[in-house]
Amino acid sequence: MAMARASSGPAYPERFYAASSYAGFGGSPRGFTSKFSNDVALLLYALYQQATVGPCKVAKPRGWSPVELSKWTSWHGLGSMDSAEAMQLFVKILEEEEPSWYSKESSLIADPVVDVEANHNFKSEPFIENGERTAQEKIISSEIEIMDKTQDKDVISEGPSSIAIYDQWVAPPMRGACPRARYEHGAAVIQDKMYVYGGNHNGRYLNDLHVLDLRSWTWSKVDAKFKDDAAESPGSFAPCAGHSLIGWNNKLLSVAGYIKRPSESMTVREFDPQTCTWSILKTYGKPPVSRGCHSVTLIGNTLVIFGGQDARRSLLNDLHILDLETMTWDEFDSVGNPPSPRSGHSAAVHAERYLLIFGGSSHATFFNDLHVLDIQTMEWSKPTQQGDIPSSRAGHAGVTVDENWFIVGGGDNKNGVSQTIVLNMSTLVWSVVATVQGHVPLATEGLSLVVGSNNGEDILISFGGYNGHYNNEVNVLKPSQRSILPSKMNKSTLPGSTSAVRNISHATRDAELETETVLVGRIREIATGNALDPVETKGQEGLEPLLTTIKAEKERLEYLLNEEKALTLSLKQELSKAEACNMDLHKELQSLRGQLAAELSRSFKLEVDVAELRQKQQMMEALQKELELLQRQKAASEQAILSAMQRQNSGGMWSWLAGTPPPPGMKESSA
Repeated sequence: MAMARASSGPAYPERFYAASSYAGFGGSPRGFTSKFSNDVALLLYALYQQATVGPCKVAKPRGWSPVELSKWTSWHGLGSMDSAEAMQLFVKILEEEEPSWYSKESSLIADPVVDVEANHNFKSEPFIENGERTAQEKIISSEIEIMDKTQDKDVISEGPSSIAIYDQWVAPPMRGACPRARYEHGAAVIQDKMYVYGGNHNGRYLNDLHVLDLRSWTWSKVDAKFKDDAAESPGSFAPCAGHSLIGWNNKLLSVAGYIKRPSESMTVREFDPQTCTWSILKTYGKPPVSRGCHSVTLIGNTLVIFGGQDARRSLLNDLHILDLETMTWDEFDSVGNPPSPRSGHSAAVHAERYLLIFGGSSHATFFNDLHVLDIQTMEWSKPTQQGDIPSSRAGHAGVTVDENWFIVGGGDNKNGVSQTIVLNMSTLVWSVVATVQGHVPLATEGLSLVVGSNNGEDILISFGGYNGHYNNEVNVLKPSQRSILPSKMNKSTLPGSTSAVRNISHATRDAELETETVLVGRIREIATGNALDPVETKGQEGLEPLLTTIKAEKERLEYLLNEEKALTLSLKQELSKAEACNMDLHKELQSLRGQLAAELSRSFKLEVDVAELRQKQQMMEALQKELELLQRQKAASEQAILSAMQRQNSGGMWSWLAGTPPPPGMKESSA
């Protein structure tokens, strides 16, 4: 098949010039089309340089950018390959990637355009996310202009759900009834469906739930129900705005937000798409104070909540963590200088360890600072930002794709931000992806941004926002290839520290080795997998020493990779054991808490019994004293009676002796 394709079309070198023009080289006005994978893009660039300029004689680029180093390594790795051989390999690779390229590009100009300096400074769209600027920024001002520019780009449409243009916001054709226009709502993606919940419209909080099918771009409203044991009934389920919507375990979690009658503590609601039911999750520990316009970041099975405004509009910069497995709240004390109290900021996580906070506002003050929290050491830092430093903003939205953090929208209460920017979280380099013009929904505050998938590629999806009027429009951007090589950053390193510099240097060397391996391996695969032309056979002899070296390096890397896999497996097993131990400890803790509560109750009852016994004892002592008093009174009475009787008896005898007659009673008694 490869030979059959090679026999059609013009001969060399015209065939090479047509192929390079189709791929976006040689001064093509179209620019690089971002249609190739990372290794193919590097290889095509190197072969084009080898064919048009010759062997690489430029100095090795300095700096930390793995992009320029990868391009230089790809070109330099070709050594003294003949120009004609480079041309044939270029066309052969293109035909394997795009078999029908010539039929699509029959009108290309075959004359070459060679510019050594321009080619050396070549920047293609697949490298945007690593800090490289695009050759030309894409600008939109309305849906009509978006469609016009899509047609001007000669985009090949693959159906109504296909998004084929890169690094430009487009408005896909929507179906169904769109949700009411809003801002400060929540949005999340579960299984190719984007859910939109709540928000603010004309000062009125909403509690409706809508879903957008990302395959057919069809809106539908969800008839949500509420569990019988929910704290709020369907008729009084509180509408909210400024909340966060998180997808977790194929369910939606709505965290906090503003409501008309705010509660003192933060509430977490859960929506189950399978049963279409809402419920309020029961949490343990001390929950944070209720708030809105905060940030919620999912790290593993943990939610990290930072900042926001409480019901009294007091700004916050506290940090709380909710363990979703045990549903237990924890508040952590950090070291270093945390971000100042703020709301309307954005947050992201890098390498499952670093929490990044960007922008936000403190009432009338807007920020463009970047703060990093090391989750393991709980230490804040403020690293140095590089590249196109973004302007101050609040109310923006951000999502991460691999190690790239895309930021859209926001404003300063005067102007909306028109640029879509991206931060490479390994190098902390900002760059501009796209710019919009006019009063468009993308330059708004309070919009939402999520990551979806379209034909196997990641896409950014924005919805809603407020820029003088409320919006309910959907716009989509498909980023070009996000990086040439995967990041080799040491995940235990804090970005911006001195150790990060050393690790970037190691990452650059690893990137060079991987690029060279991929490059020469690809050439070897092409050269040995098909019948070789005479020119190719001649060039293959010069590649043998290089291929031998690369093979040995490949075996070494495979050995290291196997060791890393074994270490990863061991760490996963230890992590599973630790999680199981943690769960057992948590259960034991709950049991101890129950026992402690029972002991406290028993102790309280004993204290009550002791108090009652003390009262009885005091009563017994009083009765004893009263008894003793009565006994003394009785004894005194008896003694008085005895004395009286004795006096009476002695008085009768003396009266008889004196001749005094006894009383009448005595006479009778004598008679």
